[in-house]
Amino acid sequence: MGGKVTIWAHSHAFGTRVVDYEVRKTRQCIRAGAPTGRSVIPIHATDLSRGALFLLSGAGSPIPASATAVGVLRLCNGVPKSKAVLITNHLFAGASVLGIILCMTSAARAEPPMLDAGYRQMYNLQFDQAHRTFSEWQRLNPEDPMAAVSDAAAYLFTEFDRLHILQSEFFVHDDHFSTDHKFAPDPLLKQKFEAALKHSAELAARRPHDPNATFAAVLCHGLQSDYLALIEKSYAASFKEMKAARMLAEQLLAVHPEYYDAWIAVGVENYMLSVKPAPLRWLLRLNGGQTDRTLGIDKLRLTAERGHYLAPFARLLLAVTALRDRNTDRARELLTALAQEFPNNPLYTQELTRLLD
Repeated sequence: MGGKVTIWAHSHAFGTRVVDYEVRKTRQCIRAGAPTGRSVIPIHATDLSRGALFLLSGAGSPIPASATAVGVLRLCNGVPKSKAVLITNHLFAGASVLGIILCMTSAARAEPPMLDAGYRQMYNLQFDQAHRTFSEWQRLNPEDPMAAVSDAAAYLFTEFDRLHILQSEFFVHDDHFSTDHKFAPDPLLKQKFEAALKHSAELAARRPHDPNATFAAVLCHGLQSDYLALIEKSYAASFKEMKAARMLAEQLLAVHPEYYDAWIAVGVENYMLSVKPAPLRWLLRLNGGQTDRTLGIDKLRLTAERGHYLAPFARLLLAVTALRDRNTDRARELLTALAQEFPNNPLYTQELTRLLD
C-alpha cells in the first residue's frame, strides 16, 4: 500500500522548529531526511491510513541534513487533491519556502484509508462492511483506540437506523429536541456498543498524552451521550457525558487545533442545549453546560467544512439547524450533497422530498 512522491524544492531559512510544528499539526506524517546537496528526493508512503498528511522533506544545495523544507500534501481516499502544487510557506516570520510537488501516478493509485472507508460505509448504512473494516483496522493496529470507538459508532448508527431515530428526533417540529416517544433498544447491540466503548476507553487511557487517544476518548463520551439521550431518554446522564466530551475536546483543541472533528463536541452541546426552555438553560449553565447557539452552529460548521470522520454528520446537523431556522434553501443544498455522497442512505432523499411537499 505504498506510493512514491518526488519533490523538487528550494528553501531559505527553513529550520527544524517549523518542521516539528508541522509534525504536530498532522495526525500521521511520513518524513524523509534531507541529504546535503540533493534536491530531488523520493519519499515512499508506507502507510496511507487515516488520510495521511505527508510532510515532505527536501533540500536545496547546500543545506544541513537536519533541516527539511516544504510542503504538506493531503491525500483524500488515496487521490491527491492536485498533481502539482505550488506552496508558499508562511508559518513563521522569516521562514520562506517555495517548492513544487510532483505526484507520481503510483501515489494516485494508493488504496483508500481504512478508517475513512469504514466511516463512509457507516454513513451509507453498510453496517456489516463497516464493522469488518474497523475490525481489520483493529487487527492491524491493536493499540489504536480509534478502531473500537469507530466500531461503537457503527453500532449506534445501526440502532439509529433501525429505530428511525434521526427522523423522529431531529427532523420534527419539536423545538426542544426532546420527545416522550419510547424506544425498545436491542439488548445485544447495546452490549456490543458498550463493550466497544469500554475497549476504546481502556486503550486511550494507556496513552494520556497521545492526541489521537484523547480524540478517541472524546468520541467515547459523545457516543455514550447520544445513546443515553436519543435512545434511553436519560437526559441527566446524557448531559454529564456531553459535558465530559466537550471539556475533553476543548483540552485537546487547545494544544492540537487541527483535530477539527473534535469541534463537533463543542458545537453539539452549545446548539442542542441552546434550544431548551429558558429556565432549563439557566440550570444547565449553573451545572457547567454551554448554551451559546451561535457558537454551536459555528463549531458545527467548522467540523462540516474541515473535519474528517465526522464531517458528514456535522453537515446533517447543519441541515437540521437550517430547517429549524426556516432556511430551506440551505437545508436543501446540504441534504442534496449528502444524498449524492451517500446514495444508500435514504434519510437525505426522504427529507428532500418533504421539502418539496
